[in-house]
Amino acid sequence: MAKVKILRAGAVPNHRAIGFAAAGLVFLADQLSKWAVAHPLRLQQRGVIELLPIFDLKWVENYGVSMGFLTADGEVGRWLLVLLTAAIAGGVVVWLWRERQRPDAVALGLVLGGAFGNILDRVRFGHVVDFADLHFGEWHPFLVFNVADAAITVGVLLLVLRALLTREKNDPAENVNA
Repeated sequence: MAKVKILRAGAVPNHRAIGFAAAGLVFLADQLSKWAVAHPLRLQQRGVIELLPIFDLKWVENYGVSMGFLTADGEVGRWLLVLLTAAIAGGVVVWLWRERQRPDAVALGLVLGGAFGNILDRVRFGHVVDFADLHFGEWHPFLVFNVADAAITVGVLLLVLRALLTREKNDPAENVNA
């Protein structure tokens, strides 16, 4: 007989499922967008597709991590980056598993889904596929990025903003002067 879990009034719903669902959606959106630019749009062969005056699709094979740091020069470097990013993703999984705040669980899900998308690229291709180029004339405020990168950035920014702007209520006993 299946067990049915009933939430009592005031009980905290399970935010793990929401966070992992967010991760799954980001992962799928990332992989689908990379497939679309690689296959139907043939961006690798075309190089650049101008969509708007401020936004192009531009094929970039990223052999490093954020902003060109830790560039993998060969197979050993590639697999070390896979291990490093997988370890970080593992830490995010543990954090998400323990998280009790829904907004933080969603933010962690964004980070996790993006990390898995970029890890899969590195395992499959030896590099991460980047393609989104936001620019204003010749000024490029961002490196060429992908859906995974955007999700990771938004997730981290949400976590930082919540950490800075929200505070847990103190126990009144903690405010008593000694």
